[in-house]
Amino acid sequence: MYIVGFLLVLGPLITIHEFGHYLVGRLFGVQAEAFSVGFGKELAGWTDRRGTRWKLSALPLGGYVQFKGDMNPASIPDEGKLADIPEHEREGSFHFKPLWQRALIVFAGPATNILVALAIFAAFFMVVGRPVPVETDRQLTVAEFSEGSAAEEAGFEVGDRIVSIDGERMNDFRDIQDAVMLYPGRTFRIVVDRDGQRLPITVTADSHEVTDGFGNTSQIGLLGIRPAQAEFAFERQGLIAATAIAVDHSIGIAHMMVTGVKQIVSGDRSVRELGGPIKIAKYSGEQFSLGPLAFINFIALISLNLAFINLLPIPALDGGHLAFYAAEAVRRKPVGPRGQELAFRTGIAVVLALMVFVTINDLVSLPIFGS
Repeated sequence: MYIVGFLLVLGPLITIHEFGHYLVGRLFGVQAEAFSVGFGKELAGWTDRRGTRWKLSALPLGGYVQFKGDMNPASIPDEGKLADIPEHEREGSFHFKPLWQRALIVFAGPATNILVALAIFAAFFMVVGRPVPVETDRQLTVAEFSEGSAAEEAGFEVGDRIVSIDGERMNDFRDIQDAVMLYPGRTFRIVVDRDGQRLPITVTADSHEVTDGFGNTSQIGLLGIRPAQAEFAFERQGLIAATAIAVDHSIGIAHMMVTGVKQIVSGDRSVRELGGPIKIAKYSGEQFSLGPLAFINFIALISLNLAFINLLPIPALDGGHLAFYAAEAVRRKPVGPRGQELAFRTGIAVVLALMVFVTINDLVSLPIFGS
């Protein structure tokens, strides 16, 4: 399950990502010298009539498009090679294209992953439907407390209706969960309606470790309340409405990703929650075992994750290239070759070090090691 799920998730998503770079490059007349699914030694491939080498490589942990003028798959410009290109042959070189075209080619990869996720989410809202709360007021009304409830200790009472959390209006119980779950140990200012009177209550969310059916653990924030009603109905949406809801849903997921990274950097969340290819394979197999809907939803989540990671301003990633182009736009000239080379080499070192770390993290978390 792990192997099949992994290949069905990362293989197509990486190929789609790189194909986005390739298609926009083709649109602007850039020559692609190689299109690879995977890194390392070539296992199989062919060369098309445009001179592009299409290949499957040994390490299925990524992929790349190498354009004319690139030093390597990270698209570091080969200054010596570029200087030797005659004037009449520079038309097909990526690094001689206008700045805006280079930026669009680089952004096309993450953008393609975002579009895939939006298409999947929109399809869900059209076919399955959008979850709509049943009896909204009862969803916001406290019916009972769990043992040791943080909300009860802070002064909540049965019958209180939650109006807002930190100034954000709550519309249903899912809003309450979304506002609190990502922030274990955080103190919230919650306004409740008690017998027609608005009362502000300060409460610190409990930090609670939860375990899913596959044994995966995560740390979440809990108030310790149960609503009077938590039922949702599903209403099918039209194409335009479904697309708008998909965009809003994706923005919410991106916000969760940014919050998670901030918490890991600040130490509020354990680095053990970081995962790499092995953990992706594990989760892929688990979601694959749950059926097509769960698996397709997981593909959309990983597609957004790929876009998010690639847009980080780390040299050697798409976001690093875009950062250099932003600097070039401000300075009105490219960053010097020496500066680019040092930055890209540092970026590659950071990415490789991170991959080693998360791989060790993944291995330690596997059941065979007792976790």
